[in-house]
Amino acid sequence: MHDRILITQAGLAERTRKSRWPARLDLLQSATGLLLALFLCGHLFFDSSILIGKDAMWVVSKFYEGYFFFGKAHPWLVSLVAGLLFVVFMAHALLALRKFPVNYRQYRTIRAHVRAMRHGDTRLWLWQVYSGFLLFFFGAAHLYQMAFWPQLIGPHASSDRIWSDALWPFYLILLTVAVLHAAIGLYRLALKWGWPRFSRPVLKFLRGTLFAFFLTLGLLALAQYMWIGLLHSDHYGERYTPSWAAPETQTAQGETP
Repeated sequence: MHDRILITQAGLAERTRKSRWPARLDLLQSATGLLLALFLCGHLFFDSSILIGKDAMWVVSKFYEGYFFFGKAHPWLVSLVAGLLFVVFMAHALLALRKFPVNYRQYRTIRAHVRAMRHGDTRLWLWQVYSGFLLFFFGAAHLYQMAFWPQLIGPHASSDRIWSDALWPFYLILLTVAVLHAAIGLYRLALKWGWPRFSRPVLKFLRGTLFAFFLTLGLLALAQYMWIGLLHSDHYGERYTPSWAAPETQTAQGETP
């Protein structure tokens, strides 16, 4: 009997144990995605302060630069935040690449399965791949711009960049793919991790509501920046400072020196 047990258990010590790293990487991918999605929501709210008025947007931009804490704007604080976000952004992108098709043959196979299955959530995954691919370029370019030219943020500076520098098509694409990617990502996170514990129809409704709300908010803000940029085009480079704020030296290079 003892010999039979030894024979049955022979080789168990050499059996390959399943690695926990795929699960850990999935958790890290979910965490970085959630962080970026939440930041995007807050970022769109702050950017849409231009809908309230130039003063409101100026206050938001100066808050980021520490103006109300140090009595002077420090654009390098924006660069620091943009740099940290870029690290999180790249980490999320590299983790997501594990699940991307590695060649065109795999992509055609996946697309054929999606068409044959006619499964909505599977199709959403493919849309998330498309939007993620575009975000890798558009999102990285935007963070690079914010990191190296943080002083070009403000009611007039941002409007000049969007209208006079003709970057509104760039921001239109970035806004659309970012909101789409975030809405699908949050929906799939809720399904994957089981929180919040809503039914699938409710989660689908929330996904559509989030997408419609933040896309509309972003489009309205973008249109307002374009309108201000159009009106300000004859004074390109002049920066905005509210009359009630402490006067700062205005230069053509940024909102503050």
